[in-house]
Amino acid sequence: MRPAALRATPADVPAISRTLQKAFVDDPVKMHLFGGKAVPEHKAVTFFETFTKVQLRHGHVYVTEGGEAASLWTPPGHWKLPVSDIVRYAPRFVRVFGHRLVSNLLLLDQVEKAHPSEPHYYLEFVGADPAHRGKGFGAAVIEPVVAVADAEGVGCYLENSKETNIAFYARFGFQVRETLTIRKGGPTIWLMWRDPR
Repeated sequence: MRPAALRATPADVPAISRTLQKAFVDDPVKMHLFGGKAVPEHKAVTFFETFTKVQLRHGHVYVTEGGEAASLWTPPGHWKLPVSDIVRYAPRFVRVFGHRLVSNLLLLDQVEKAHPSEPHYYLEFVGADPAHRGKGFGAAVIEPVVAVADAEGVGCYLENSKETNIAFYARFGFQVRETLTIRKGGPTIWLMWRDPR
């Protein structure tokens, strides 16, 4: 039976945070933000918990029934984190990044400047627990918002940090629009856009 995605609620935040932590354990961007080292589990969980709480208000956070995969989306016009949220969650980000926080914000500013200006749904994070990859769970948490974007006639956008994932996203209609290498010896990011169908 094909996995189904559910719209997440606050009760799903712990499961989503743990799943995304496992999914991003070897993510090149996250590792770069921690000085090239593996991201400590508790810090990664706090990071994803924070972003999940922020994005729940937009109504486009999805999770599979058993928590095998999750996605965090923002609707058109809401992709940029408001200053009020940055201030509110600053203590959490300090706990996660410590002395690297300011330099990481400057690096991420480079990625933000490449963000498209046309209306779109932004796939901020998507991941499946490695133990459940290849079973359709990742697709299940992408398809609901892609369908909404098609119905509204707007695009979708994501930043992909692994070249091996390009083919996966291409299945949903995403195409590489630009490649970006983060300053200071950082990894390459494939900026991917999907036109509505």
